[in-house]
Amino acid sequence: MTTAASRRAAVLGHPVAHSLSPTLHRAAYAALGLTAWRYDAVDVTEAELEGFVRGLDASWAGLSLTMPLKQTVIPLLDHVEPLAEVVGAVNTVLFQGRTLVGANTDVHGIVAALGLDSPVRSAAVLGAGATASSALAALAQLGCTSPVVYVRAVARAGGLMRAAHRMGVTPVYRTLDHAAAEIGDADVVVSTLPPHAADPLAAELEHAAGTLLDVAYDPRPTALSVAWAAARGVVVGGEQMLLHQAAEQVRLMTGHPAPLAAMSAALEDKLAG
Repeated sequence: MTTAASRRAAVLGHPVAHSLSPTLHRAAYAALGLTAWRYDAVDVTEAELEGFVRGLDASWAGLSLTMPLKQTVIPLLDHVEPLAEVVGAVNTVLFQGRTLVGANTDVHGIVAALGLDSPVRSAAVLGAGATASSALAALAQLGCTSPVVYVRAVARAGGLMRAAHRMGVTPVYRTLDHAAAEIGDADVVVSTLPPHAADPLAAELEHAAGTLLDVAYDPRPTALSVAWAAARGVVVGGEQMLLHQAAEQVRLMTGHPAPLAAMSAALEDKLAG
């Protein structure tokens, strides 16, 4: 039975069993004293998403979305917040009565994870998916509107190009085979490549002077992170982006400031285990 205090939320994706979102959100609920709140991981394919969302009742406060649902969900929403709209990726759905609102907390997660005090003059992004779009928006917030984007094939990066145009940023697009020799000169590098996809690049990395955020965190550390640190660059683990984007989701869904310390401790315990 649903009471005024009991709410539900979940992370949806396919696959989703590996997600650390339940660890983070449950730790937040415990620290906030939201004992009647529940957070689950639910495996939902793109074909199943509409039926799942339409079947949710008033007990639901929000959804976290991972791949491949960040774009599939957009037509199902009543309103998409401006940042999520220009990025073209929704990783958070908020239930406001009968109204479904789409938001993007990945951009916040990238900016907060990097924790930079000075503007970014030069940057590189590896990959062309939804997280790469969020990386472009984050780098623009940090001062770099013309990063270099490295992709497997420039001809297949149309979605990212359209997102960049909506944001008003002007990336330079190059293929990944140029990355090892070039990214070491950037102030900031954000790798949005899947686990192990950057391993060949790591083996050829020539030097590193700036900060790397590798959004992959399994294995931990990644081969790219190890190579970057060995070249004397600064490494920010992908779990930090995960932590900060989840903290913003908690704030949006519950209305309470996220207990960042409790969430970080739970995440570290989970990763160590």
